[in-house]
Amino acid sequence: MVVIRLARGGAKARPFFNIVVADKRTRRDGRFIERIGFYNPIATVNEESIRIAQDRLTYWKSVGAQASPTVERLINQAAKKAA
Repeated sequence: MVVIRLARGGAKARPFFNIVVADKRTRRDGRFIERIGFYNPIATVNEESIRIAQDRLTYWKSVGAQASPTVERLINQAAKKAA
């Protein structure tokens, strides 16, 4: 099964997450199929906190990829910002 989830990056106490498409059996920060965006939870006011490639997200969902609950929340949050 293919999932859309967060992969943690960044330094200790400075988290940064990539939004990736990966096989469910791989480790959280391990191998992935495609990186479709990022999420920076500690972004300042003038920095971009979330970016998702909507065309790739639509494609992966159309072929059966399931988004994690956190990624679903971030997708909705990004859609509200864009509107």
